[in-house]
Amino acid sequence: MAKAIVTGGAGFIGSNLVDALIEKGHRVTIIDDLSSGRKENLNPQATFHQVDIRSVVVAKIFQEEKPDYLFHLAAQMNVRASVEDPKFDADVNIRGGINLLQSAEKHNIKKVIFASTGGAIYGEQDYFPADEEHPARPVSPYGVSKLSFEKYLHYFHVEYGLEYVALRYANVYGPRQSHLGEAGVVAIFYDRLLTGKDAIINGDGKQTRDYVYVDDVVRVNLQAMDYDGSEVFNIGTGLETDVNAIFHKVREFSGSSQEEKHGPPKPGEQKRSVITFDKARKHLGWKPEVALDEGLKLTGEYFKKLHGKA
Repeated sequence: MAKAIVTGGAGFIGSNLVDALIEKGHRVTIIDDLSSGRKENLNPQATFHQVDIRSVVVAKIFQEEKPDYLFHLAAQMNVRASVEDPKFDADVNIRGGINLLQSAEKHNIKKVIFASTGGAIYGEQDYFPADEEHPARPVSPYGVSKLSFEKYLHYFHVEYGLEYVALRYANVYGPRQSHLGEAGVVAIFYDRLLTGKDAIINGDGKQTRDYVYVDDVVRVNLQAMDYDGSEVFNIGTGLETDVNAIFHKVREFSGSSQEEKHGPPKPGEQKRSVITFDKARKHLGWKPEVALDEGLKLTGEYFKKLHGKA
Protein backbone atom coordinates (compact mmCIF):
# COMPACT_ATOMS: atom_id res chain seq x y z
CA MET A 1 0.00 0.00 0.00
CA ALA A 2 1.25 3.44 -0.91
CA LYS A 3 0.15 6.90 0.16
CA ALA A 4 -0.82 9.25 -2.63
CA ILE A 5 -1.86 12.89 -2.89
CA VAL A 6 -4.14 13.62 -5.85
CA THR A 7 -4.63 17.29 -6.71
CA GLY A 8 -7.85 17.89 -8.60
CA GLY A 9 -9.25 14.68 -7.09
CA ALA A 10 -12.83 15.98 -7.23
CA GLY A 11 -12.57 16.59 -10.96
CA PHE A 12 -13.32 14.44 -13.98
CA ILE A 13 -10.07 12.50 -14.44
CA GLY A 14 -8.89 12.99 -10.86
CA SER A 15 -11.94 11.43 -9.21
CA ASN A 16 -11.80 8.39 -11.51
CA LEU A 17 -8.11 8.04 -10.62
CA VAL A 18 -8.83 8.33 -6.87
CA ASP A 19 -11.39 5.51 -7.13
CA ALA A 20 -8.87 3.28 -8.92
CA LEU A 21 -6.09 3.99 -6.40
CA ILE A 22 -8.39 3.18 -3.47
CA GLU A 23 -9.57 0.02 -5.22
CA LYS A 24 -5.91 -1.03 -5.44
CA GLY A 25 -5.56 -0.56 -1.69
CA HIS A 26 -3.68 2.74 -1.67
CA ARG A 27 -4.35 5.51 0.84
CA VAL A 28 -5.42 8.71 -0.91
CA THR A 29 -5.50 12.38 0.09
CA ILE A 30 -7.31 14.81 -2.22
CA ILE A 31 -6.38 18.48 -2.60
CA ASP A 32 -9.07 20.34 -4.58
CA ASP A 33 -10.48 23.86 -4.23
CA LEU A 34 -13.75 22.77 -5.92
CA SER A 35 -13.49 25.59 -8.47
CA SER A 36 -14.33 23.04 -11.14
CA GLY A 37 -14.38 19.75 -9.21
CA ARG A 38 -17.59 18.51 -7.62
CA LYS A 39 -18.27 17.21 -4.10
CA GLU A 40 -20.39 14.42 -5.60
CA ASN A 41 -17.25 13.01 -7.23
CA LEU A 42 -15.36 12.65 -3.95
CA ASN A 43 -14.59 9.12 -2.80
CA PRO A 44 -15.65 8.86 0.88
CA GLN A 45 -12.62 6.67 1.64
CA ALA A 46 -10.23 9.46 0.67
CA THR A 47 -9.11 12.29 2.95
CA PHE A 48 -10.28 15.57 1.44
CA HIS A 49 -8.77 19.05 1.83
CA GLN A 50 -10.58 21.93 0.13
CA VAL A 51 -7.41 23.89 -0.56
CA ASP A 52 -6.00 25.93 -3.44
CA ILE A 53 -2.70 24.46 -4.68
CA ARG A 54 -1.09 27.91 -4.29
CA SER A 55 -1.83 27.93 -0.54
CA VAL A 56 0.73 27.62 2.26
CA VAL A 57 -1.57 24.91 3.66
CA VAL A 58 -0.21 22.54 0.98
CA ALA A 59 3.08 22.22 2.88
CA LYS A 60 1.21 21.23 6.05
CA ILE A 61 -0.76 18.56 4.20
CA PHE A 62 2.46 17.01 2.85
CA GLN A 63 3.97 17.14 6.32
CA GLU A 64 0.98 15.36 7.85
CA GLU A 65 0.37 12.78 5.12
CA LYS A 66 3.98 11.99 4.11
CA PRO A 67 2.90 10.75 0.66
CA ASP A 68 4.85 8.38 -1.57
CA TYR A 69 3.32 9.74 -4.79
CA LEU A 70 1.91 13.02 -6.04
CA PHE A 71 -0.61 12.88 -8.89
CA HIS A 72 -0.93 16.48 -10.05
CA LEU A 73 -4.14 17.02 -12.02
CA ALA A 74 -5.40 20.33 -10.57
CA ALA A 75 -5.20 23.12 -13.13
CA GLN A 76 -6.68 26.18 -14.70
CA MET A 77 -7.77 24.12 -17.69
CA ASN A 78 -9.85 26.52 -19.78
CA VAL A 79 -7.86 27.42 -22.90
CA ARG A 80 -10.00 30.45 -23.74
CA ALA A 81 -9.84 31.70 -20.15
CA SER A 82 -6.05 31.43 -20.36
CA VAL A 83 -6.12 33.72 -23.40
CA GLU A 84 -8.29 36.25 -21.55
CA ASP A 85 -6.21 36.14 -18.37
CA PRO A 86 -2.72 34.67 -18.93
CA LYS A 87 -1.55 35.95 -15.54
CA PHE A 88 -4.15 33.92 -13.64
CA ASP A 89 -3.42 30.85 -15.77
CA ALA A 90 0.30 31.10 -14.97
CA ASP A 91 -0.40 31.78 -11.31
CA VAL A 92 -2.35 28.55 -10.90
CA ASN A 93 -0.58 26.24 -13.33
CA ILE A 94 3.02 27.37 -12.76
CA ARG A 95 3.19 29.02 -9.33
CA GLY A 96 0.70 26.53 -7.87
CA GLY A 97 2.66 23.67 -9.40
CA ILE A 98 5.97 24.91 -8.01
CA ASN A 99 4.35 25.15 -4.58
CA LEU A 100 3.57 21.42 -4.84
CA LEU A 101 7.05 20.53 -6.12
CA GLN A 102 8.75 22.29 -3.22
CA SER A 103 6.74 20.21 -0.76
CA ALA A 104 7.29 17.05 -2.80
CA GLU A 105 11.06 17.59 -2.82
CA LYS A 106 11.17 18.40 0.88
CA HIS A 107 9.34 15.20 1.81
CA ASN A 108 11.27 12.92 -0.56
CA ILE A 109 8.32 11.51 -2.45
CA LYS A 110 9.00 8.69 -4.91
CA LYS A 111 7.43 10.22 -8.00
CA VAL A 112 5.36 13.10 -9.34
CA ILE A 113 2.87 12.04 -12.03
CA PHE A 114 1.70 15.11 -13.93
CA ALA A 115 -1.36 15.59 -16.15
CA SER A 116 0.06 17.49 -19.10
CA THR A 117 -1.48 18.09 -22.53
CA GLY A 118 -0.82 16.68 -25.97
CA GLY A 119 -2.70 18.96 -28.34
CA ALA A 120 -2.10 22.28 -26.59
CA ILE A 121 1.66 21.72 -26.24
CA TYR A 122 2.33 20.87 -29.90
CA GLY A 123 0.11 23.56 -31.43
CA GLU A 124 -0.52 23.24 -35.17
CA GLN A 125 1.24 20.01 -36.06
CA ASP A 126 3.87 19.50 -38.75
CA TYR A 127 3.06 15.78 -39.01
CA PHE A 128 0.37 13.38 -37.84
CA PRO A 129 0.27 11.80 -35.35
CA ALA A 130 2.73 13.85 -33.29
CA ASP A 131 5.30 12.00 -31.23
CA GLU A 132 7.11 13.41 -28.20
CA GLU A 133 9.88 14.77 -30.44
CA HIS A 134 7.47 17.02 -32.33
CA PRO A 135 8.32 20.73 -31.83
CA ALA A 136 6.44 22.20 -28.86
CA ARG A 137 4.83 25.39 -30.12
CA PRO A 138 1.86 26.11 -27.86
CA VAL A 139 -0.53 28.76 -29.16
CA SER A 140 -2.33 29.41 -25.87
CA PRO A 141 -1.14 30.49 -22.40
CA TYR A 142 -2.61 27.21 -21.12
CA GLY A 143 -0.29 25.22 -23.39
CA VAL A 144 2.63 27.46 -22.41
CA SER A 145 1.97 26.91 -18.69
CA LYS A 146 1.75 23.12 -19.09
CA LEU A 147 5.01 23.05 -21.04
CA SER A 148 6.64 25.36 -18.49
CA PHE A 149 5.69 23.06 -15.65
CA GLU A 150 7.22 20.12 -17.51
CA LYS A 151 10.46 22.14 -17.58
CA TYR A 152 10.18 22.75 -13.83
CA LEU A 153 9.75 19.00 -13.32
CA HIS A 154 12.98 18.47 -15.26
CA TYR A 155 14.73 21.12 -13.18
CA PHE A 156 13.62 19.57 -9.88
CA HIS A 157 14.76 16.19 -11.20
CA VAL A 158 18.22 17.44 -12.15
CA GLU A 159 18.69 19.63 -9.07
CA TYR A 160 17.06 17.49 -6.36
CA GLY A 161 16.66 14.02 -7.87
CA LEU A 162 12.85 14.27 -7.86
CA GLU A 163 11.47 11.57 -10.17
CA TYR A 164 8.55 12.39 -12.45
CA VAL A 165 6.38 11.17 -15.30
CA ALA A 166 4.56 13.77 -17.42
CA LEU A 167 1.58 12.36 -19.31
CA ARG A 168 0.56 14.42 -22.33
CA TYR A 169 -3.12 13.59 -22.72
CA ALA A 170 -5.08 13.73 -25.93
CA ASN A 171 -8.81 14.63 -25.62
CA VAL A 172 -9.99 12.65 -22.61
CA TYR A 173 -13.70 11.84 -22.37
CA GLY A 174 -15.93 9.65 -20.23
CA PRO A 175 -18.17 9.55 -17.13
CA ARG A 176 -18.05 12.61 -14.83
CA GLN A 177 -16.78 14.92 -17.55
CA SER A 178 -18.29 18.38 -17.11
CA HIS A 179 -20.55 19.81 -19.80
CA LEU A 180 -20.05 23.34 -18.49
CA GLY A 181 -17.73 26.06 -19.78
CA GLU A 182 -15.06 24.96 -22.20
CA ALA A 183 -15.65 21.29 -21.62
CA GLY A 184 -15.21 18.24 -23.80
CA VAL A 185 -17.43 18.11 -26.86
CA VAL A 186 -18.65 14.61 -25.95
CA ALA A 187 -20.04 15.79 -22.60
CA ILE A 188 -21.54 18.92 -24.17
CA PHE A 189 -23.27 16.98 -26.94
CA TYR A 190 -24.70 14.38 -24.55
CA ASP A 191 -26.00 17.03 -22.17
CA ARG A 192 -27.63 19.04 -24.93
CA LEU A 193 -29.10 16.16 -26.89
CA LEU A 194 -30.53 14.48 -23.77
CA THR A 195 -32.12 17.73 -22.55
CA GLY A 196 -33.48 18.84 -25.92
CA LYS A 197 -31.17 21.83 -26.28
CA ASP A 198 -29.38 22.69 -29.53
CA ALA A 199 -26.05 20.91 -29.92
CA ILE A 200 -24.12 23.41 -32.03
CA ILE A 201 -21.09 22.29 -34.02
CA ASN A 202 -18.45 25.02 -34.26
CA GLY A 203 -17.58 25.87 -37.85
CA ASP A 204 -17.68 23.11 -40.46
CA GLY A 205 -17.10 20.38 -37.86
CA LYS A 206 -14.16 18.97 -39.78
CA GLN A 207 -11.66 19.78 -37.03
CA THR A 208 -10.22 16.53 -35.72
CA ARG A 209 -9.15 15.37 -32.28
CA ASP A 210 -7.71 12.24 -30.70
CA TYR A 211 -10.29 10.91 -28.20
CA VAL A 212 -9.00 8.71 -25.37
CA TYR A 213 -11.32 7.12 -22.78
CA VAL A 214 -10.86 8.06 -19.12
CA ASP A 215 -10.37 4.46 -17.91
CA ASP A 216 -7.38 4.11 -20.24
CA VAL A 217 -5.96 7.35 -18.82
CA VAL A 218 -6.46 6.15 -15.24
CA ARG A 219 -4.70 2.88 -16.06
CA VAL A 220 -1.59 4.63 -17.40
CA ASN A 221 -1.37 6.72 -14.21
CA LEU A 222 -1.21 3.50 -12.18
CA GLN A 223 1.40 2.03 -14.54
CA ALA A 224 3.49 5.21 -14.27
CA MET A 225 3.93 4.58 -10.52
CA ASP A 226 6.25 1.68 -11.33
CA TYR A 227 8.20 3.35 -14.13
CA ASP A 228 11.91 3.47 -13.33
CA GLY A 229 13.02 6.89 -14.46
CA SER A 230 11.72 10.34 -15.38
CA GLU A 231 10.11 10.87 -18.76
CA VAL A 232 7.38 12.49 -20.88
CA PHE A 233 4.78 10.31 -22.62
CA ASN A 234 1.98 10.99 -25.08
CA ILE A 235 -1.28 9.34 -24.04
CA GLY A 236 -3.62 9.11 -26.99
CA THR A 237 -4.94 6.66 -29.57
CA GLY A 238 -3.21 7.82 -32.75
CA LEU A 239 -6.65 8.08 -34.37
CA GLU A 240 -8.37 11.25 -35.62
CA THR A 241 -12.12 11.76 -35.42
CA ASP A 242 -13.84 14.92 -36.58
CA VAL A 243 -16.53 16.74 -34.58
CA ASN A 244 -19.25 15.89 -37.12
CA ALA A 245 -18.61 12.18 -36.57
CA ILE A 246 -18.72 12.65 -32.77
CA PHE A 247 -22.06 14.44 -33.10
CA HIS A 248 -23.59 11.65 -35.17
CA LYS A 249 -22.34 8.91 -32.82
CA VAL A 250 -23.53 10.74 -29.69
CA ARG A 251 -26.89 11.47 -31.35
CA GLU A 252 -27.31 7.77 -32.13
CA PHE A 253 -26.38 6.60 -28.63
CA SER A 254 -28.56 9.24 -26.97
CA GLY A 255 -31.59 8.35 -29.07
CA SER A 256 -31.99 11.93 -30.29
CA SER A 257 -33.24 12.91 -33.74
CA GLN A 258 -31.87 16.46 -33.65
CA GLU A 259 -30.61 17.76 -36.98
CA GLU A 260 -26.95 18.70 -37.40
CA LYS A 261 -26.54 22.44 -36.68
CA HIS A 262 -23.44 24.53 -37.28
CA GLY A 263 -22.39 27.81 -35.71
CA PRO A 264 -19.48 30.16 -36.40
CA PRO A 265 -15.97 28.72 -36.00
CA LYS A 266 -14.10 29.46 -32.79
CA PRO A 267 -11.18 31.83 -33.45
CA GLY A 268 -7.79 30.19 -33.15
CA GLU A 269 -9.13 26.64 -32.89
CA GLN A 270 -6.70 23.96 -34.07
CA LYS A 271 -7.71 22.13 -37.23
CA ARG A 272 -6.10 18.78 -36.46
CA SER A 273 -4.69 17.22 -33.33
CA VAL A 274 -3.61 13.59 -32.93
CA ILE A 275 -0.74 12.00 -31.01
CA THR A 276 1.07 8.68 -31.07
CA PHE A 277 1.35 6.33 -28.06
CA ASP A 278 4.35 4.30 -29.28
CA LYS A 279 6.67 5.52 -26.52
CA ALA A 280 4.14 4.72 -23.77
CA ARG A 281 3.64 1.26 -25.25
CA LYS A 282 7.37 0.62 -25.33
CA HIS A 283 8.28 1.93 -21.86
CA LEU A 284 5.08 1.63 -19.82
CA GLY A 285 3.44 -1.32 -21.56
CA TRP A 286 0.38 0.87 -22.14
CA LYS A 287 -1.97 1.08 -25.06
CA PRO A 288 -5.56 2.35 -25.35
CA GLU A 289 -8.02 -0.51 -24.91
CA VAL A 290 -11.44 1.17 -25.09
CA ALA A 291 -12.56 1.78 -28.67
CA LEU A 292 -14.36 5.06 -29.41
CA ASP A 293 -17.82 3.55 -29.96
CA GLU A 294 -17.57 1.52 -26.75
CA GLY A 295 -16.36 4.54 -24.77
CA LEU A 296 -19.10 6.76 -26.16
CA LYS A 297 -21.75 4.19 -25.22
CA LEU A 298 -20.40 3.95 -21.66
CA THR A 299 -20.33 7.75 -21.44
CA GLY A 300 -23.87 7.89 -22.76
CA GLU A 301 -25.07 5.50 -20.05
CA TYR A 302 -23.60 7.82 -17.41
CA PHE A 303 -25.29 10.93 -18.84
CA LYS A 304 -28.62 9.11 -19.26
CA LYS A 305 -28.56 8.20 -15.56
CA LEU A 306 -27.56 11.76 -14.70
CA HIS A 307 -30.60 13.10 -16.55
CA GLY A 308 -32.97 10.37 -15.32
CA LYS A 309 -33.26 8.79 -18.76
CA ALA A 310 -31.56 5.44 -18.13
